[in-house]
Amino acid sequence: MAIVTNYVTAQPPKWAENTLLVWSVFGALAVVSLGLFFWERRLAAQAPDGSVRPVPLGRIAVGGHSMNPPAVSARVRGREAELERIGARVRGSGWGMVVVCGAGGLGKTTLAAEAAAQARAQGQAVVWIRWRDDPAQLGQDLAQAAHILGLPDSRLEEARTGRVSLVDAVWEHLADVKGWLIVVDNVDTPARVGPGSGLPAAYRGWLRPHGGGVLLVTSRDTTRQTWGPDADLIHLQPLADDAGGAVLLDAAPHAGTASEAEALGVRLGGLPLALNAAGTYLSVPTSRHRTFTAYQHALEVEFTDLLGAEHPGAAADPAVARRVVRHTWDLSLDQLHRDGYTLARPVLQLLALLEPAPIPRTLITPELVTDATGLPATAATVDAALAGLHHYGLLHTPGTDEPEPGSPVVGRLQLHPLVREVTAHTLTRPEPTDTSLAAIDEHLTQAVNATTSMPGRAGWPTARLLAPHLPAHLDRNTPHNFSSARNTLDGLAAVLEAAGAASEELLLRRHVLDNESSVLGPDHPDTLTSRNNLAGALNDLGEHRQAADLHQQNLTDSEHILGPDHPNTLNSRNNLAGALNDLGEHQQAADLHQQNLTDRERILGPDHPNTLTSRNNLAGALNDLGEHRQAADLHQQVLTELERILGPDHPHTLSSRNNFANALNSLGEHQQAADLHQQNLTDSEHILGPDHPNTLNSRNNLAGTLNDLGEHQQAADLHQQVLTELERTLGPDHPSTLTSRNNLAGTLNSLGEHQQAADLHQQVLTELERTLGPDHPSTLTSRNNLANALSDLGEHRQAADLHQQVLTDRERTLGPDHPNTLNSRNNLANARARLAGAGRRRWWQLPRRGEGA
Repeated sequence: MAIVTNYVTAQPPKWAENTLLVWSVFGALAVVSLGLFFWERRLAAQAPDGSVRPVPLGRIAVGGHSMNPPAVSARVRGREAELERIGARVRGSGWGMVVVCGAGGLGKTTLAAEAAAQARAQGQAVVWIRWRDDPAQLGQDLAQAAHILGLPDSRLEEARTGRVSLVDAVWEHLADVKGWLIVVDNVDTPARVGPGSGLPAAYRGWLRPHGGGVLLVTSRDTTRQTWGPDADLIHLQPLADDAGGAVLLDAAPHAGTASEAEALGVRLGGLPLALNAAGTYLSVPTSRHRTFTAYQHALEVEFTDLLGAEHPGAAADPAVARRVVRHTWDLSLDQLHRDGYTLARPVLQLLALLEPAPIPRTLITPELVTDATGLPATAATVDAALAGLHHYGLLHTPGTDEPEPGSPVVGRLQLHPLVREVTAHTLTRPEPTDTSLAAIDEHLTQAVNATTSMPGRAGWPTARLLAPHLPAHLDRNTPHNFSSARNTLDGLAAVLEAAGAASEELLLRRHVLDNESSVLGPDHPDTLTSRNNLAGALNDLGEHRQAADLHQQNLTDSEHILGPDHPNTLNSRNNLAGALNDLGEHQQAADLHQQNLTDRERILGPDHPNTLTSRNNLAGALNDLGEHRQAADLHQQVLTELERILGPDHPHTLSSRNNFANALNSLGEHQQAADLHQQNLTDSEHILGPDHPNTLNSRNNLAGTLNDLGEHQQAADLHQQVLTELERTLGPDHPSTLTSRNNLAGTLNSLGEHQQAADLHQQVLTELERTLGPDHPSTLTSRNNLANALSDLGEHRQAADLHQQVLTDRERTLGPDHPNTLNSRNNLANARARLAGAGRRRWWQLPRRGEGA
C-alpha cells in the first residue's frame, strides 16, 4: 500500500511557524540565485579584453526551431555580383538593411543562405530567422538574436515589465554591437511585421537599417515604398544563360554537354527553382528522360507532368508551395487577393493568354478585362491589379524606367516566360478560355485600328509591341473570319513599314502570305499582293536575294494569270528590277526597267505618272551601272515633264529634282548638283516644312554634295542637323537615323575628326549587329566604314583585321566576284599597304537615301 502524506493536515516543524525567518531565507536564496545567473551571463558574454562576444552558434536554439542558416547543398551560380555586394557590407564597416527581393523561384533564400555561410566562415556572428507571418514571434526571435549578441537580461526584464519598448531595446543594443549578420527570410507580408501597423519604410518596427551589423531580408515585395530610402534593394533577375546551364550540369553532370544544358536553361527562363527541379529529375536513374535535350523536347508535350504538376501538400503548407514550380506563385496571388487585389489573378491569367513578348499597357483596358473574365473592372481596379503583380515581381515593365532620348514613353508589360507558361497550363476550363481569347481578338483589332489612325509616328512604338501578338490572332480567326483578321495584320504592317520596323513587318507579312496561300491558294490575286509585300520587307532588311526570288515568282505568276501588260504585272517587273539593282545586278535591273518603260509608253503614253516613274527608275539603275550621262539625261526629261504637268513646287517634282541632282553629282558636276539640292531644300522647307522626311533627305543630299565639293565643315553641320532631327522624330535606332549617323561620320572623317568619326561608326555597327545580325549586308558596310575611319586614325592593324572580316563574310555570303566583295578586297589591300607604311584606300560609304519619283 502506498503511503500518502497530507501536507495540509501534517504538523509543520516549529521553525516554519516563524514567518519572518521563512521569508528572509527565501529572499536570500533568490538574491544568491540571481547573482549567480547574471555573473554566468557576464562571463559568457565577455571576451578576455572586456568586449561583448556572442554565444557560440552551436548553442543557438529558441522556441524549438534552429536559428542557424540552412545548408546550401550545391554551388550557387550566377549570383557572384550580389554575393559580393552583401559580403562587402558584412566584411567592412558597412551596416544597414539589405533586401533581396524578387518573384518566387528566383533563389532568394539560397542566396541569403550562401551569404550567411560566407559571413560565418569569416568569423561573423550569424543568426537566421524565418518569418512565420507572426509579428510576436518575430519580436521574440529578434530579441533572442540580440540576447545572443550580448543584450543584458536586465534590459530584457525592463522590456518585459513595460519600462522600455522591447523593439527599441533590441535595436539600441544592435546599434552598439558590430560585426553581425541577421537574416530574416521570406518576409512576403511586410505590412504585418509590426509592431503596430504600417510598412517597414518608417523604420520604427522590427526591421531597421540602423544596426552596427547587416540585417538581410528576403522578400517577394520589390517596391522601394515598402522598404524605404535607406534599404539596399537587390532585385534578383533570372540567371544568365551560362549560369543556368551550369546549375543543370552541377545537378546532372552526365545528362549532356554544356551547350545542351544552356539550351535547356534558356527554355526554363533561367529560373533557379525550375532549373533545380529539372536537374533533380535528370539526376534520378529511374527518370524517363535522362538527357538535357530529351527533357527539353518533353516539355513541349509533358509540361504539366514535369513542371506543372500539383503537389498534394502545397495548399496546406506554404513551405511546400515555395519549392514547387506549379505552386510557388500562388502564394503571391493568394496574398494579393487577401489584400484586396481581387483582379490580380484574373489579369495574370489574361496576360498569360497573350504571346511571350512585351504587351502594350494600353491593350489591358477595363473593357478587355471585363469581356475576358466576366468580372466588373474599372481603370482603378485594373491599375491596382497590375501594380500588385508588379509589386510581387510577377510582372515586369521592360524599357519604361529609362526610355531612349527622343522616344515617346510607351508602357509595356511582360511576364516571365515560365510564369506565363505555368499560368496558361492551369487554365483548363475551355469555355472561359475561349471567351477570353475571343475578347483578346476583338480588342487587338481595336488597338490596331487606333494605332493606324494616329498621326505621324505617335503610333509606332505601340505598333511594334502589338506585332508579336497578331500572328496568333490570324490563326485563331482562320478561316471563319479570315479577311478581317488578315486586314488587321496588313494595316499594322503598313505602319511598321513607315516606322522602319522591318523585322516586325516581316513577321506579319510572312504570316499573312502563309495563311493566304493555304486559304486562298498560291495564285489568288491577294496572295500575289502579299508575296509582293513580303518581298518588299525582305528587301528593306537587306535580304535582296530572297526578295528577288519572290518578285520573280510573282512576275511569272502574274504574266501567266493576268497577262504581260496588266498593271499588276508591270508593277511586279518594276519591283523585281529594284531588288536586282539592290543585289548589284545593275544590267539585268536596267533591262527590266527598259522593258517596263517601253510597255508603259505604249500602253499609258509618255506622260503618264507611271511612265515617268519607270523612266526615273531606269535612270537610277543606269546611274548605278556607271552610265551617269544617260542617267542624268533621263532624270532631266522626267523633271521637265513634272514641272510642266505638276508645277515646280509639287512634291513629285522636288523628288525628281533631287534625283537629277544626284545623277549630276555622280557625273562630277558637283557645283550644279549643289545648286539644285539647295533649291530643293529651300522649296521643301517652305512647302513641306523643315522636319518633313523629304526635307531632311534633301538636306542630307546637299550635305553629301558639299562634302564632295570640299566644303566639309558646312556638310558636317548639315548632317548634324539631320541626325539631331531624325533622332528626335524617328528615334536613335531607326534605319534612317543610322544612315544619317553614318553619313555624318564620313564627313567628320573628311574633316580630319577621325576619332569622332570612328566613334559614330562604332555606334552604327553595334546597333546593326544587334538588330540585323553580324552578316547582314548593311552590317558589313558599316564594319567596312569603321575600318576606314580607324585606318585614317592610324589604327592600321585593327583596320586591316576588320577589312579581312568583311572580305571573308562577303565572299561567303555574296560570292567572290560580287562588286562589294571586290571593293572589300581592294580596301583590305590598301589597309595592308598602310600597315606596311604606304598606300591609300578608297572611301566607300553607305548609299545616300534617294527618293523615287
